[in-house]
Amino acid sequence: MTLIPEFKIGLWNGWIPLCLLYLIFGILLVSFSKDVVKRLYDRSGWSKRQKVLTVVGKLFAFIFLFLIIFSPLKIDSIIFIIGTIIYFIGLIGFIIALFNYKKTPLNQPVTKGLYRISRHPQILTLLILYFGICIAIGSWFILLIFFIFSLFTHFRILAEEKACLEQYGGSYREYMKKIARYFLFF
Repeated sequence: MTLIPEFKIGLWNGWIPLCLLYLIFGILLVSFSKDVVKRLYDRSGWSKRQKVLTVVGKLFAFIFLFLIIFSPLKIDSIIFIIGTIIYFIGLIGFIIALFNYKKTPLNQPVTKGLYRISRHPQILTLLILYFGICIAIGSWFILLIFFIFSLFTHFRILAEEKACLEQYGGSYREYMKKIARYFLFF
């Protein structure tokens, strides 16, 4: 691991795993009904504070993505293999979580599949995936930016939970009592 990666335009940069992620995500979104996609991006129950904190988090996310795009992967290193394994675990989990989300009727909270071990498996698996990319690049600086943007993701999660409580009421409150916010016990 290095402190700051060598930034350059290159064929073997972090843009490769990002393109794979967004290609798969785009194909899935196109295959989902408009109502499912609308629910996925619904921010109507969020407060102004929650929206502002999410925007700040997105600024760090854009910085993170920019750094990844222009940072070479450490292909000749063991950290590349470790990062790639973590990336694919996150990617597979993200796809599964999206299908769990899609299969749930619109008038019910999502509680099946990966949603039985985490209330936010889409976000959690994306963070795992991004962490894998950080490892494959091998930069402490990019890892630091990742952790900052991950902290701001917490505010997005709180906003989503508030909106779900307003929309689904007691059924979501019971779900919150049974299932950890992040993973099993967090």
